[in-house]
Amino acid sequence: MARHTWNQTSKKGTNWKNAVEVGLTEEFSRKHPVLPVSLVKPYFQTGEDKFSSRKKTTTPPDIVEVEDSPGPIKKIIKARKIRLNGKYQRQYLVRFKN
Repeated sequence: MARHTWNQTSKKGTNWKNAVEVGLTEEFSRKHPVLPVSLVKPYFQTGEDKFSSRKKTTTPPDIVEVEDSPGPIKKIIKARKIRLNGKYQRQYLVRFKN
C-alpha cells in the first residue's frame, strides 16, 4: 500500500479530546475525515545526515562458479551463516540440475 500525506485541519470549534479531523487527498475523498487520536502519529522527516552511523545495506556477492561443480544449480535447499576465521560467511546446500 502506498503512503499518502494527511494534512491536519482545524477542529472547527469543536471540543475534541480523542479525535482529529484530517484533510484527505482526492483519492480518499469518500472516507470519513475524523480519526481517533490513537491512530494518528506525528510525522518526522528522516535524513541520511541524522543516521550517519547506521550500517548501510549491502548487496549479496555474485555467485561464484566452481570448476568442479556438477552443473547449474536447480534449487537452494538450505542456507546458513557461520563464523569462519573471525568473519561471517554464508553456506548453501544446493541441488544441481541433472
